[in-house]
Amino acid sequence: MPELLSGVLGNLWLGTPVWMWLTFLGIVVTLLAVDLGIVHKDQHEIGVKESLALSAVYITLGLAFGGWIWWQMGSEAGAAYVTGFVVEKSLAMDNVFVIAMIFSYFAIPRLYQHRVLFWGILGVIVLRGIMIGAGATLVAEFSWVLYLFAAFLILTGIKMWLSAEEEYSVGDSKLLKFFRRHLRVTDQLHGDKFWVRQTDPKTGKMALFMTPLMLTLLMVEFADVIFAVDSVPAIFAITTDPFIVYTSNIFAVLGLRALYFALAAMVHRFHYLKYALSVLLVFIGSKIFIADLVDMPGGKFPPSVSLAITFAILAAGVGYSLWKTRSDRIAAE
Repeated sequence: MPELLSGVLGNLWLGTPVWMWLTFLGIVVTLLAVDLGIVHKDQHEIGVKESLALSAVYITLGLAFGGWIWWQMGSEAGAAYVTGFVVEKSLAMDNVFVIAMIFSYFAIPRLYQHRVLFWGILGVIVLRGIMIGAGATLVAEFSWVLYLFAAFLILTGIKMWLSAEEEYSVGDSKLLKFFRRHLRVTDQLHGDKFWVRQTDPKTGKMALFMTPLMLTLLMVEFADVIFAVDSVPAIFAITTDPFIVYTSNIFAVLGLRALYFALAAMVHRFHYLKYALSVLLVFIGSKIFIADLVDMPGGKFPPSVSLAITFAILAAGVGYSLWKTRSDRIAAE
C-alpha cells in the first residue's frame, strides 16, 4: 500500500519542476493561513457582501496563476488551465447546492458554517491530490483510459440532464444512516466543537462523542468525493498534465468557501445551471472522439476553441437561469 501511494504521488509530481510545485503549495498555504489567522481570526457570520468580495479575490488569484502558467509553460498550457479552472469552478457551484442542503438538514448556524468549509477544504486538497495522482498513473500506463473517461463524462452529462429536477435528500443517504448506527453522535450542537466528551447512556462511562458539526463535515467531504468522480475525469479530458489538472482543481475549490455564502442565498436563481453543466460534460467528453474522427492536428481539440465553447455554454446557462427566475428577484425586492 505505501508503495502504491508513493507511485500515485510520484506521477502527480512528474514532469513539472519542483520549484513550480513549491510555488503553488506556498501560495495555497499562505491563502489558508491568511484566511484562518487574519480574515476569520474572530469567528463571525459571513454576509453576502463579504462573500462576494472574498470570492472576487480568489477568482482573481486563480486567473492570475493561470497567467503565470501561460508565461512559464506556453499558451496551450495556459488555455488548458483557464478552461479547467472555469469547468471546475462551475462544477463546484453545483456542489454548493448540495452543501446548502446538508447545512439545512443539520440546522447548522451560518456562524459555524465557515469552520466546516475551512476544514473541508483541507480534506479536498489531500483527496483531490490522491485521485488526480491515481488518474495520472492510469493515463500514463494506459492511454486508452482517456476514452473511458470521455465516455463516462458523456453518460454522466446525460444522466445529469435527466435528473436535473430531482433534489438531493440528505436524510436518505446510506452513509449518514451508517454513521448514526455505528458512531456515537450527540443530538445537539456544542458550539463550534467537532467532538465532546460526555456520559455514554449505554455504558454509563465518559466517552468521546461526535457532534452534528462533525457529521456535517463528513457529509460535505463525502459530497466532494462524489463530485470529484465527475470533475477529475473532466479535467483529464481537457489536459493530462498533472500540474495543470491539480492546480486548476485546487484554485477552483479554494474560493468555494467564500462563494458559498453568496450563492447559498440565491440558489434558486441558478436553477437551470445544471442543464448547462450537463451539456458541458457531454461536450468535454465528446472532444476526444471528435479530435480522432476529424483527425485534428496533434490529435487534440484546439484549446482556444474549447475555452470559447465552455464560456458560451456556461454563459447561456447562467443567463437563462437569471432570466427565467427574474420574477423571484422582483418579488424579493
